[in-house]
Amino acid sequence: MTTVSPVAVPLWRRMLPHLLAVLFFLVLVFVYFSPLVLEGKTLAQHDIVQFRGGSQEAATFRDATGQEALWTNSMFSGMPTYLISTRFPGDLSVYLHQVLTLNMPAVVANLFLALLCGYILFVALGVRPLVAVMGAIALGFTSYNLVILAAGHNTKSLSLAYAPLVLAGLLVTFRRNRWLGGALFALGLTMNVRSNHLQITYYLLLLVLVFGIVELIYAFREKRLPDFLGRTALLGAAALLAVGVSFGRLYVTAEYGKYSIRGRSELTTPSPGAPAAAAADDAPSGSGLDRDYAFGWSYGVGETITLLIPNYFGGASQGALSESSATGKALTQLGVPPVQLRDYLSQLPLYWGDQPSTSGPVYVGAVVCLLFVLGLFVADRRLRAWLLIGTMLSIVLAWGKNFEVFNNLMFDYFPGYNKFRSVSMALVIAQLAMPLLAVLALARVLRAHRTAAAPLAGPPALTLPAVDLAETSDLKRKLLYAVAGTAGVCILAWLLSLGADFASPIDAQLQQSGFPLDAIRQDRAGLLRADVLRSLFFILAAGGVLYFFLQRKISATAAALTIGALTLVDLWAVDKRYLNDSNFQRETVTQQFVPTPQDQQILQDKDLSYRVLNLNNPFNEANTSYFHKSIGGYHGAKLRRYQDLIERQITPQIQQIFAQSKPDAAPVLNMLNTRYLIIPAAEKQPQQVARNPGALGNAWFITEIQQVQSPNQEIAALSSFNPATTAVVDASKFPLTKTAYNVAGSTIRLTNYSPDALKYQASAAQDGFIVFSEIYYKDGWNAYIDGKLVPHLRANYVLRALPVPAGQHTIEFKFEPQAYAIGNTVSLVSSIILILGLIGVAFYIWKKRPVLANQDLVAV
Repeated sequence: MTTVSPVAVPLWRRMLPHLLAVLFFLVLVFVYFSPLVLEGKTLAQHDIVQFRGGSQEAATFRDATGQEALWTNSMFSGMPTYLISTRFPGDLSVYLHQVLTLNMPAVVANLFLALLCGYILFVALGVRPLVAVMGAIALGFTSYNLVILAAGHNTKSLSLAYAPLVLAGLLVTFRRNRWLGGALFALGLTMNVRSNHLQITYYLLLLVLVFGIVELIYAFREKRLPDFLGRTALLGAAALLAVGVSFGRLYVTAEYGKYSIRGRSELTTPSPGAPAAAAADDAPSGSGLDRDYAFGWSYGVGETITLLIPNYFGGASQGALSESSATGKALTQLGVPPVQLRDYLSQLPLYWGDQPSTSGPVYVGAVVCLLFVLGLFVADRRLRAWLLIGTMLSIVLAWGKNFEVFNNLMFDYFPGYNKFRSVSMALVIAQLAMPLLAVLALARVLRAHRTAAAPLAGPPALTLPAVDLAETSDLKRKLLYAVAGTAGVCILAWLLSLGADFASPIDAQLQQSGFPLDAIRQDRAGLLRADVLRSLFFILAAGGVLYFFLQRKISATAAALTIGALTLVDLWAVDKRYLNDSNFQRETVTQQFVPTPQDQQILQDKDLSYRVLNLNNPFNEANTSYFHKSIGGYHGAKLRRYQDLIERQITPQIQQIFAQSKPDAAPVLNMLNTRYLIIPAAEKQPQQVARNPGALGNAWFITEIQQVQSPNQEIAALSSFNPATTAVVDASKFPLTKTAYNVAGSTIRLTNYSPDALKYQASAAQDGFIVFSEIYYKDGWNAYIDGKLVPHLRANYVLRALPVPAGQHTIEFKFEPQAYAIGNTVSLVSSIILILGLIGVAFYIWKKRPVLANQDLVAV
């Protein structure tokens, strides 16, 4: 018998399928985002517009000086830019990101990256390229990915896009080659953490933790604990390296977290109107977010069905209906003109689920759900146990307040969990786990128990290898179980909908305005039932394809292509409901910031620094921050003390301004140097600007210090004091011996301003005490008198203050956080180690490629 030596496959032939896959992904993203790529439009993203407004001062400073502004006065009277717009030169992973995204523009790059990383995950697991492409589509086009892009959550999207690389490293480390796996894990986690959405990273690491627990149990049973511990230690080192690369960002974020609304509150009494529970959560003994706030967006228990049936609860809070819908016909009968009718029908409250509002459901796809259930029958036991537990954990966490027995325990005791809000986001675990198990199930079916038996007669292109008939029969049975299970859920959902009322909390408002409630509820029912039938179609179509394959009617290639096409069509159509051509516009983000006549009026004032309060939704908009130093802003992690000030003083004093029709009726606004107020338009009066004559300027000498003994007393004292003459100081933190001063003849003025450096000229006739209209922040701001570092203190709950000796002085405040310098150094060293390590592992893998090519995770 003659032995035939294997013929080496040329490199270009081995690389060709992967290059074609990447090219296919580029085509997909270019087609999906054709208005952006081909027509030069931009995606209208609310949060990106708000980010641009809040980061404008820092960006302008960077462009002008080439330096980073680590502090900005453009939002909430002043806060660090760590979570707004700070670059860390020591983090070299930015160059890796540019390579992986081919330096494409944001949004396009995000979707491409999700597809690419998903493909790398499945190829690394030994899945053939065609099935890996289907898996990449399942991961990349999950509806949530496109919903968050439409909203402008780009960092969240990037963090999710890199998650498959982390899972690839995890699985390859334990199932194939530890060095290749460790490199993938380090690279993936580095890029995931760099994306700067810690909540997504947190959920990803929960999935990793579940894997570790499952793997540990099997390692103990199989007496291979030393090997498990060795591979775990390698991943631990890779994780430390990934953290090291982003150490600058993480270090300053951790430091800032202590002072933000994610950190510990110093107040022990509830703000006016707050529930007693809120006071308990904000007590000094605890830290993190208030539970009600964190659980505000909790997925309904029944709402979980949207993983399979996207429009079961109406889709997004605002959706579109056609003129032929029941609502369209009802409005026409009520005499609504055609032009107004189209406007009404484009933004209807179709959602009737448990959440306060939503931009769209988390839909992983009917095909993916079918294959996921199939995976529970056919996949490797360890893998299916891990991914099933991860999926169930994801769902239960997303239920939040709707499953308090478990989630209250998680919130109160699980490390770090109480730092995050919108627990419905936990479904990202399911949107990673379900497609992963689904693709492994598909690969298992398409590759199971083939032998080298004689091929069937026919042309070479159609030749199919022989298959173990007993195994095929078993796979058919399990496939029928999966089809029956998922299709049965759809049928049950249809039956349950027959008893639903399709009522939404917003319906009460609609009824008051005379809106045809019966019609919109009829349309909600129609959307639900149409999607039930839709999901049933995709389940039966995909199940039929696999059944025909097992019947030897079609080839594995044809089956994989058809399943991939069904997955793409399924997800693409649902994604287009939430991110489509209507989301694009001609204006760039910068062009959307057009100064109003009121802005232009205020900008005529060329003083170095003063603040503006826009009374149009002041604490949830950053447009004002683009042009001015704002009292308000838009950010999810403002300073805790400033939030206290908003709730207990600023908001009540704004109401007092309107009640008295006096812009200077608010002492707290005066001490914040609020020179201008933008007054909302009234019925017969346009929006206008009011100058506040009570604004105290950049700094002032006071005559009296009112000492208090706690933060509660300090903030309460601001309700009845004159900030022009009195400073309130917490003596338990800043003890003072002198409390009375003579200010006659003393002056101070601001002579130089930049976001993180301010210079004043002071003339003190006697020893004095100065209050500055700047936000106090302990870790970073340093005070200098005539070039000498001196201690400063906090006054009026949020402001800086400084005792000064008699005489002429130059006073400077400089923001010089040590955390930024230390973090940058650690990031640079870690980046170099990572890059050298990746090069070393790549060389090692290249030398070992014949061995690795024979390893196959799917068959394990």
